[in-house]
Amino acid sequence: MYQTEYNSKLMSPADAVKLIPSRGTLSMGMAVSEPPALLTALEDRVKAGKIDELRVYYSHSITAAAFTILKYEYMSVIKPHPFFPTIVERRLVELGRQDNRRVVFYMPGNFSAMPRTLREIGIDAFIMMVAPMDKGGFFSCGTNADYTVPTARIAKKLIVEVNPKMPRVFGDSSVHISEVAAIVENESPLFSVPDRPLTPLDALIGKHIVEMVPDRACLQVGIGGVPNAVCAALHGHKDLGIHTELMMPSVAALIQCGAVTNKYKNVNRYKNVYTLAAGDEAFYEFLNDNSSMEARPVDYVNDPSVIGRNDLVISISAFLEVGLDGEVNSEAIMGRQYSAPGGQLDFVRGAQLSKGGKSILAAYSTAGRGAISRIVPKIEGPTTDPRTDTQYIVTEYGVACMTGKSTAQRAEALIAIAHPEFREGLRLGARQLGYL
Repeated sequence: MYQTEYNSKLMSPADAVKLIPSRGTLSMGMAVSEPPALLTALEDRVKAGKIDELRVYYSHSITAAAFTILKYEYMSVIKPHPFFPTIVERRLVELGRQDNRRVVFYMPGNFSAMPRTLREIGIDAFIMMVAPMDKGGFFSCGTNADYTVPTARIAKKLIVEVNPKMPRVFGDSSVHISEVAAIVENESPLFSVPDRPLTPLDALIGKHIVEMVPDRACLQVGIGGVPNAVCAALHGHKDLGIHTELMMPSVAALIQCGAVTNKYKNVNRYKNVYTLAAGDEAFYEFLNDNSSMEARPVDYVNDPSVIGRNDLVISISAFLEVGLDGEVNSEAIMGRQYSAPGGQLDFVRGAQLSKGGKSILAAYSTAGRGAISRIVPKIEGPTTDPRTDTQYIVTEYGVACMTGKSTAQRAEALIAIAHPEFREGLRLGARQLGYL
């Protein structure tokens, strides 16, 4: 039924990117959803001098963008506006600093607000990778709903790159052919996340957290060694639910072992809900045509009021540094932007709106191979999570609860889970701040 329309919109990458204005706004799918053929064709336009100034709004760039439009030599016409910078943008920033030049324009904000922000900015063209069209004329963007699907729907021109390797999932993660201006076909391997082996510290912190997770809990799990250790240790739990920002292989393994049923969730019962996914080839095959997997936009998944509707929500994320009053920085190192808030505060707040819910922020007690304490008298970076919102802080030395505690009690609790070598200095800092 839709094949004639499909054929009329099918074209080469070079022709498709001509729909992107030479001066204006562009957004692209996040991470796995980045379309390599379209980005290569857009780079060709840049090299040909056909782009005057393109403001590019996106989150979490990977190799497809890094090896094409996000090269330093294009920064006079490509203006990156990342909501979540990665090593790609950090390298650009450093090159720009050497030239005394600003080339990256970071966009602060909670992940849940990103679709609304892009709608208010106005996007001239959106490019993304999708699965092949189904019988209803829909293209699934299986790994990414996040801001990808909402922004694709409101962009003036939507250009899709069809890749048969992209999984087809359920939920609210598709765009219809009637919304598409151009179609490009290109089979390419999906971005694969390297597997990181667990460390003894990951396992120890994971043990502290697992003791706080009851059966029937609804999980949000971040990325990294500690969340992976937690998932591995939860295989003996019963009737867990999943409502998470990120779907990844360790969560998939937890689902596959039978510990997850989603039967006690109050919303999206029996479904594993996520807003973006990243893993390896076997993981993408697990997602494909799996009716239990529902990808939904980030302004739904990360909405604290939605998160809080499920009972026993346990949110597990990471931090870079925490002050003795409970204030948390999870995005900057030595005052310089390293990553972004992402959806951390969304879930910190959402979990505590949940009946029996817990917000947990975890990290090793030290950084820099033991030279730097992550627990500090006062945080140096921006405030990702205000002290009024933090609940549980976990290191390898134990758990500190901030709820219902004075600044003096918070300081004592956090000093107790700091590395022993830093506790005396932290106690001195607490006295200087008037906490003790």
